[in-house]
Amino acid sequence: MAMAYEEKSRKQAGPHNLSLAERRRLTLSGVEDVESFDEASITLYTSSGLLMIRGSGLKIEKLSIEGGELSVEGRIDSLEYEDSSPERGGFWSRVFG
Repeated sequence: MAMAYEEKSRKQAGPHNLSLAERRRLTLSGVEDVESFDEASITLYTSSGLLMIRGSGLKIEKLSIEGGELSVEGRIDSLEYEDSSPERGGFWSRVFG
């Protein structure tokens, strides 16, 4: 049952957008949950999949799960998405699917 609830809540999430200013301030929308964070990395779920933010001196300045918004300050070195949608399958299933 937890899986059905999780899928339902992800489908209802708003659009995911991000804005990065001078690699020091990151503003995101479409945030569903924050999995972990410290000064070097933040891992969070967005409506577009899992997002890993890496850098130094990272601080969460604003977090609103209800509104799906997050603001981060610090030096942003990388933003990496991991596709979390299992229905996509592998390369060949996308080619022939």
